[in-house]
Amino acid sequence: MHDLVPFAAAHGIRHFLFSFCDLFGVQRAKLVPVAAAADLAESGAGFAGFAAWLAMTPADPDVLAIPDPASLMVLPWQPQVAWVATNLEVEGVALEQSPRWVLQRQLQRAEALGLHFRTGVEPEFFLLEDGADAIADGRDRQSKPCYDQLALMRHYPLIAELLDGLELLGWGPYQADHEDANGQFEINWTFADALVTADRHAFFRVMVAAIAERHGWRASFRPKPLTDLTGNGAHLHASLWDAQGRNLFPDPQGPSGLSPLAHHFLGGLLEHAPALCAITNPIANSYERLARRTPSSGASWSPGWISYGGNNRTHMVRLPDSQRLELRLPDGAANPYLLQAAVLAAGLDGIERQLDPGPRSERNTEADPPVGSDWRALPSSLEEALAAFEADGRLRAALGEPFCQAYLALARRRDQEVVP
Repeated sequence: MHDLVPFAAAHGIRHFLFSFCDLFGVQRAKLVPVAAAADLAESGAGFAGFAAWLAMTPADPDVLAIPDPASLMVLPWQPQVAWVATNLEVEGVALEQSPRWVLQRQLQRAEALGLHFRTGVEPEFFLLEDGADAIADGRDRQSKPCYDQLALMRHYPLIAELLDGLELLGWGPYQADHEDANGQFEINWTFADALVTADRHAFFRVMVAAIAERHGWRASFRPKPLTDLTGNGAHLHASLWDAQGRNLFPDPQGPSGLSPLAHHFLGGLLEHAPALCAITNPIANSYERLARRTPSSGASWSPGWISYGGNNRTHMVRLPDSQRLELRLPDGAANPYLLQAAVLAAGLDGIERQLDPGPRSERNTEADPPVGSDWRALPSSLEEALAAFEADGRLRAALGEPFCQAYLALARRRDQEVVP
């Protein structure tokens, strides 16, 4: 195990946050002094599993959180503290329902096929008044507020602090904008290997919340925090690469410029879409965003049917170019690790079974909603999505039955307020 102490000495670190995401995406952590870090890096920081959303009981042994040094990040807003993602074990064995382990298992499946999963994520968030469901900027009132320069710049101190922090972390942030709802924002950074993206996604949510508090606001990633405004998406851009660093999705001779491998991966996403919604849209509030009417600001920007198109944002999967697929299902409540794991599991099934996604659609489904049996609607409620997940034997087998049973048991009694 790599010693954390040299990292602490090089960066002036006094404490480490040994962190993990539970099944609901809530980050749990212990603050570890540098003097104790070397020992705990080997033995793990102990947690009572029942105290987090891990589907455990008070009778279960301790969960030990073993840090992964590759994930180390200095907190830009608190530079004497470093965050590190951990892998969870119980009595020396990986905790099967741990979200990071669920993703790692899928990455191992892909690597056995010579494939490396690379992703980027677009987590949208609102800035709200602390203690109230009102946007943080009373002057942000446009009916089409997306890209509003003045509203963006009124929050320049906060947005600039986030961008500067991501640059210090080396994520390669390249743009920030005011999004389609009043009070809504998005920051984009460079795509990476899926585990790195998942760690960053988890860290980003905490970073935004912490820095928003410093500026006197509350950040919300809830799918639909305000009923009359556009919801928070977390669109996922995905591609598969070989060991030599070559993107395997482009093919100039293929339909839409995509390779057969990319089409089979897409076929898997379409095949498993109803079950995927249980992961990508995991709370009741998710279905206030998904496939709903146009809000008072902008558009809904969320799909209603299981379909794909070209550079067309009204479909579940968009093909912005030949390099990647964009899955537009996920929302701000999605667990950063389970999101990646479920998408990869569905795509690998499509590859293994050589599923055909069929021809792409050029339809504008928002202005011209489809009718007829040729179109499959996405689930309209969490109950419907969970039933689809429970019935999807192939996806469950890929993700692992211990995880699936734990997830279903908790999801059916989930308190959606765990999403800020």
